[in-house]
Amino acid sequence: MRLIRTLTVILIGLSLAGCATKFKTYDGPEVTSVVVNKGERKMYLLNNEEVLKDYQIGLGFEPIGDKTVEGDGKTPEGTYIIDRRNPNSQFYLSLGISYPNAEDVAQAKALGESPGGDIFIHGRPKIWRNGVDDWTWGCIAVKDREIEDIYAMVKNGTPVTIRP
Repeated sequence: MRLIRTLTVILIGLSLAGCATKFKTYDGPEVTSVVVNKGERKMYLLNNEEVLKDYQIGLGFEPIGDKTVEGDGKTPEGTYIIDRRNPNSQFYLSLGISYPNAEDVAQAKALGESPGGDIFIHGRPKIWRNGVDDWTWGCIAVKDREIEDIYAMVKNGTPVTIRP
């Protein structure tokens, strides 16, 4: 009887551990593009013209205007691609955006500044849940449970359009 109880506890523990992963799978329609509308604070995952999912987002702490220099707190505007993934991000999970592009670099250089970098779509761990919607240094933030889905759905190379 004791052996059966012990085995039952072990099996329950293993099955619960399997459910506790942040790495989901996705087998639905391909996400062909990501569109961010900064003014609406919305991000859309699209398959061609069809919206598959939409999310409320947080932006850089200075949300109005295009990112021009490092440290300005703005989220860039333009067309980029998802170019990297960070499964161990301090912001839970994150997808890298290919900012800066050549135009961004030229604009910052003309000002004698660096354009910055490391712009991501990422989660929002508890430490950053302070009641402020726009809190990043230029990234796009969603809830942790949402970045799990986004991380599974959006592949490297997917175009990202960030609009004012």
